[in-house]
Amino acid sequence: MRLGRRTCQEGARHAHTDPCVADLVRALGPERVRADGAARHLASADASMFSDGTAGPVCFPDSTEHVQAIMQVAASHDRAVLPRGAGSGLSGGAAPLGDPIVVSTTRMNRVLEVDVEDRVAWVQPGVVNLDLSRQVAPLGVHFAPDPSSQQVCTIGGNVANNSGGPHCLAYGVTSAHVLAVEVVLSSGEAVVLGGLDAEPSGYDLRGAFVGSEGMFGIATKIAVRLTPDPESIKTLLLSFDTVADAAATVGAVIASGLVPAAIEMMDQRCVAAVEDFVHAGYPREAAAVLLIEVDGLSRGVEADTRKVTEIGLAHGGNVRVAADEEERALLWKGRKSAFGAIARVAPDYYLHDTVVPRSKLVEVLEAVYEIVDRHDLVAVNVFHAGDGNLHPLLAYDSRQPGANERVAAAGREILEVSLAVGGVLSGEHGIGVEKRDFMEFQFTSADLEQQALLRRSFDPHCRLNPGKVLPSAHSCADIASLSASRPNGVWG
Repeated sequence: MRLGRRTCQEGARHAHTDPCVADLVRALGPERVRADGAARHLASADASMFSDGTAGPVCFPDSTEHVQAIMQVAASHDRAVLPRGAGSGLSGGAAPLGDPIVVSTTRMNRVLEVDVEDRVAWVQPGVVNLDLSRQVAPLGVHFAPDPSSQQVCTIGGNVANNSGGPHCLAYGVTSAHVLAVEVVLSSGEAVVLGGLDAEPSGYDLRGAFVGSEGMFGIATKIAVRLTPDPESIKTLLLSFDTVADAAATVGAVIASGLVPAAIEMMDQRCVAAVEDFVHAGYPREAAAVLLIEVDGLSRGVEADTRKVTEIGLAHGGNVRVAADEEERALLWKGRKSAFGAIARVAPDYYLHDTVVPRSKLVEVLEAVYEIVDRHDLVAVNVFHAGDGNLHPLLAYDSRQPGANERVAAAGREILEVSLAVGGVLSGEHGIGVEKRDFMEFQFTSADLEQQALLRRSFDPHCRLNPGKVLPSAHSCADIASLSASRPNGVWG
């Protein structure tokens, strides 16, 4: 399929002459369709560095039936469709290629049903992650996946990227918390994948859908598992004179048999930026700090706190336990404000996302520092140390000549180093456009063809989010004409 054969014209005033826009307006009503330049511009990029996207008409459905109607119009006009949540993705997955119809799920933001006894909630995809936990908090439960963007990211986006967050170490990523998904396929048919039974029959199509980055269908209702709030929580701040000591502590904690709720690491540059921004109480002089949280029954938490303290002290660390909920919240505010704090270091940043074995953390971090220094950049490291999910932030000024090219080169080298030690391309940000052409570094041609077959089994028309994830040789779309020209030299 070639994209862009028929183009919806800019401006709602042309709806009566443009068959595509006119059909969308008839199906959804004029209040749910925008084809003006402002709406298309706002939908032309996500939070990644990909900025060359071109959006077609933007639709704002509020029901499954509306999404079905959009897919039927798209089929009749042979148009590609891009599902979009909050646009907070960091890999270009929600950036439009080839002037697609954009399906914004921001109005599908209702919690439809909460089953307190079975701890299950049915939600629409536009529900904001943190809003869900706030709404069910009086019931003593929460939604466990907690990305740093949880104040803005949506459940639908979490499903698309199989998002994690600091607490995925103990509680698992999004796939562990999604029981069933109502999905509208490219044909316009609505199906339910998975189920509320303990062991749903048949293939795990729900598992295949979670993490499919909008290529398999559009989620319209999601059954999520709600996690009981723990009886007790303790948050510890450990500081070290070397990154190696901090990394060794992480390995020792896991080796002891303890699986904390979270283990986060920040290096000195990150600590300084966070302290300037939030004043969270991190020790500025430390080369690295760990934020370790344990939760559960009170007696177990007390024992786990003592164990973590002993291990930290044995590795040369200083240990502080948050005295109360206020101090604990401030420590976490510092961690979750880290990306925003980088604006004090440089006006631009590129946030990386790879996963490496815990035993290779120090080796890869040292390589990251060497790479960014050689390319005259600044690296700020903050990441999920417990599962080896690295998030180096490359801080730079895009106005400087050659800066974008240096970021591109450094990014490629970090990927190569991560893969060389047995790591993988992404932990939670997805592949999207950013890492699409690196998939051949991790997977064989046969691997990629099997992934392409699975993609085509859900969407044989290649209508949904084409040009993403799979390299062109294994994609069912002709992406040669798409505007995926490695913007700013970042992907290449």
